[in-house]
Amino acid sequence: MTGTRPEIAATPGTDRASRLAGKTAIVTGGGQGVGRGISLGLAESGASVLLVGRTVEKLEKVAEEIRAIGGAAECLPVNITAEGAPEAIVDAAVTHFGGVDILVNNANMARPLPLSDYPDDGFRKAFESGPRVSLTLMKLTRPLMAQRGGGVIINLVTSAAVRWDPSNYGIYGAVKESMRALTRAATYEWAGDGIRALNVAPHAHSPGLDWWMENNPEEAAEFLSAIPAGRVGDPVTDIGRPVAWLCSAEASYLSGATIPLDGGQSRWG
Repeated sequence: MTGTRPEIAATPGTDRASRLAGKTAIVTGGGQGVGRGISLGLAESGASVLLVGRTVEKLEKVAEEIRAIGGAAECLPVNITAEGAPEAIVDAAVTHFGGVDILVNNANMARPLPLSDYPDDGFRKAFESGPRVSLTLMKLTRPLMAQRGGGVIINLVTSAAVRWDPSNYGIYGAVKESMRALTRAATYEWAGDGIRALNVAPHAHSPGLDWWMENNPEEAAEFLSAIPAGRVGDPVTDIGRPVAWLCSAEASYLSGATIPLDGGQSRWG
């Protein structure tokens, strides 16, 4: 059910391999799933990547993949909600790579649960790890991006917010919709600094999704039937590489939008 992961290899001399040359990216939640895919996609296109997450072993594994294709990566194991964590993340990017051009806010602690079952502490953590930390990172990286002539902010959102049946996705959707609001505001307020902001709503393999599909085959089959593309996306080829293009000069006129990378499943209004 998990599909076959395509071979990951940059092709020297192609536009894709050099479109982000000289750029530095921060990716939160970069150790697995979509975060891993975006990190590899950015590295394939020439960006140096600071991988941020809670588990050093996962981060180092992705860093090794990046280095194996000739890319540059550093790891910062940290709980993004800890006091001073956003500042430490930005400081690490500057120390290792000299600045920041791309910020990918991917990490969050929101879970799909019924509203009545969602604990108050979990509710606070969901918004703390999502819009609160993301906004802090956005504000911290803004002047650094402006100094370098501009930059790109990618906020990860979800099509669960526009599901035909939002049951169990109320808090998760609310967290991600608040991210969309931040993106729209940054698009207008920071355009003068040369900064673009985009939402990406991905749908791709991850350890959690793969486990669910393997243990719930009937529900997984129904789920797959709702995807026009007929498959779950690959984190690198279907998410990471398109995100790298969105961060490139080729997409310089695109800002403020929500880009669904989900095989056509979602129905955004």
